[in-house]
Amino acid sequence: MSPREEILSAQPDPVDVAEEVSLRPRRLADFVGQPQLKEHLEIVLEAARRRHEPVDHVLLAGPPGLGKTSMAAIVAAEMGVGIRITSGPALVRTGDVAAILTDLQEGDVLFIDEIHRLGRAVEEVLYPAMEDFVLDIVIGKGPAARSVRLPLPKFTLVGATTRTGLITGPLRDRFGFVARLDYYAAADLHAIVTRSARILGVDLDPDGATEIAGRSRGTPRIANRLLKRVRDFAEVRGDGRVTTAMASAGLALFGVDAAGLDKVDRAILDAVCRRFGGGPVGLSTLAVSVGEETETVEEVYEPFLLQLGMLMRTPRGRVATPAAWQHLGLEPPPVPGPGSQGTPDLFQ
Repeated sequence: MSPREEILSAQPDPVDVAEEVSLRPRRLADFVGQPQLKEHLEIVLEAARRRHEPVDHVLLAGPPGLGKTSMAAIVAAEMGVGIRITSGPALVRTGDVAAILTDLQEGDVLFIDEIHRLGRAVEEVLYPAMEDFVLDIVIGKGPAARSVRLPLPKFTLVGATTRTGLITGPLRDRFGFVARLDYYAAADLHAIVTRSARILGVDLDPDGATEIAGRSRGTPRIANRLLKRVRDFAEVRGDGRVTTAMASAGLALFGVDAAGLDKVDRAILDAVCRRFGGGPVGLSTLAVSVGEETETVEEVYEPFLLQLGMLMRTPRGRVATPAAWQHLGLEPPPVPGPGSQGTPDLFQ
């Protein structure tokens, strides 16, 4: 395979990218779930429209896949302005953010994903831009250097983060509207899956939508991904109609069980329960036992297991709960009482 073919093969399928974009809601009325956030944002947008002003800067926090990028696009669409999309790791030099800021039009939305990963120098450039809509640049070097302040069009900065605690206080305080997106209820995910199926042209049974929604970890992005895989399964192994049985069989084939756990989730629980007797076990030891990086286990897989109450974080390490043993179909070990024969003496 030539280098060009390798590059092309590594790129995402344009069809999948187009489908993902088409599934995003374009208006606030089309956005399913997050009722409190929608109400607050509707008031903020309407007030800005009546004053003929840009929307105040918005910070959206929450786990991945809950709709932060979609919400930023909705803000731009509702205000009838353009949107520029970038990410914190992409803005390495101050010149990068200066070029983007000077290219904005009046009222435009600048969306910065993973804004907590901005460098300190880039962050310093954003402070006057957010507060006073000016850009401070230094011309020249040494004793001849001088600072020039350039005016910027009034814009709206929408920042998205999965780690609110990593955002510095000065940057966080410059956002006029801060909101957190929560995991979605099953009813909201059912509505999202039904809407996505209608857009994709999938013949989806209501009970099939319920089956997919119940295994989606409370996350719309996962719900849409599972819908596409079940659609593929139904087209190849069935008549194309996604029923409860078809959805259940398809999700089981792709390794997603009734609780929404995938292969790695179950491997983590199995390691804690079978290899380490229910714990406690250290994070690094657990990561090595399942063949994953410690950051991946801690940030990707553990949050959902903690949310389900199947895993606990203790000062001594990770511990499996009775729910984890029950999910794996295992009998939890007996808990020795104080003074029981099962408790070894300190000097034995």
